[in-house]
Amino acid sequence: MRTNLNRLTSHLGMALCLAGFVAVFLGWNGAATWDYVPAQFPYLISGGVAGLCLVVIGSALLVVQNQRADRARLEAAIDRLVQATERQGAQALAGADSADMVLAGEDSYHRQDCHLPESSDRTHLIRLSEARTRNLTACRICQPVGFEQRQLAGHG
Repeated sequence: MRTNLNRLTSHLGMALCLAGFVAVFLGWNGAATWDYVPAQFPYLISGGVAGLCLVVIGSALLVVQNQRADRARLEAAIDRLVQATERQGAQALAGADSADMVLAGEDSYHRQDCHLPESSDRTHLIRLSEARTRNLTACRICQPVGFEQRQLAGHG
């Protein structure tokens, strides 16, 4: 839906610019047919000023649309940087004990490289022992450290 609206905005901006240029041309063409200056004013006002207004509005739509697209790309890049920084920081905090660290969600825990919790903002890095204390279930896809022990204990 948003993509269609963005496309519509840019097409509308280009159409307004084109209509403005056509109006300016028609105003100039109409004014050029008269040698008497007072007879040229209606053409200049209706064609020139209205056409100029259409060009300005169309250009503004194009500029705003480009700024929206640039902002969306920038926000996506910042989100990727934040995620990468958080993961690097978590790995640095874990140090040599990174095998003992898991990503905890609301009711399950995952390995640090599991793709499932990436879409959730509620995951955080905790120790495996804390995940067991909180009775979190192990992810069946990535099978984090301790998955086999929980299966043997009858918690899976």
